[in-house]
Amino acid sequence: MYKILIVEDDHSIAELMKMQIESWGNQVQLIENFQNILQEFIAFDPHMVLLDIMLPFYNGYHWCDEIRKISKVPIVFISSASDNMNIIMAMNMGGDDFIPKPVDLNVMIAKIQAVLRRTYDMAGQVPVLENKGAILNLNDSSLTYKDHHMELTKNEFKILQTLMENKGKIVSRDTLMTRLWQMDSYIEENTLTVNVGRLRKKLEEIGLKDFITTKVGSGYIIE
Repeated sequence: MYKILIVEDDHSIAELMKMQIESWGNQVQLIENFQNILQEFIAFDPHMVLLDIMLPFYNGYHWCDEIRKISKVPIVFISSASDNMNIIMAMNMGGDDFIPKPVDLNVMIAKIQAVLRRTYDMAGQVPVLENKGAILNLNDSSLTYKDHHMELTKNEFKILQTLMENKGKIVSRDTLMTRLWQMDSYIEENTLTVNVGRLRKKLEEIGLKDFITTKVGSGYIIE
């Protein structure tokens, strides 16, 4: 069974596609919030995305580019604008195939199956952690938020990774210090304070103010 995400704002078309794909034993999710497509993509973790070009807020090319920053999951574009220029642009943006509208459901299934066959295993998937639109890439220790892309130091990355892995839970200072400095030698607690302070300043510069909260006497938390 494959998980397929449909990004189509015409609900009647999306439901028809969903029913047809599910009839072949797959799991399908429709996008609900077209302003937060990337977050729904990360939460669902699909094997394939069917992506319309004309969408509310941002077009399909924009979302294809955002998905490609964190994943090599196959993307099949769907559009009534099926002239050669749009097909070429879709492929150049990282699309794997193109289905013209009106959608022939049998052709759609054939193309989906062909792309899935030649794609899996999913070796290209990039592991990420996400919270409130902030995406931490575990492969290259970088953070993406809206239009900002930030490189993190080793300590900044470890702090953020630990807190995001435990979001909603207080992480003690001792836990963070053990994660950062896995050694028996004594490290001053102020060293952790300085590292967290630098990380907070970086986060604020890209619009993530108060992303990390201090719990006095306990540690830190990402709500």
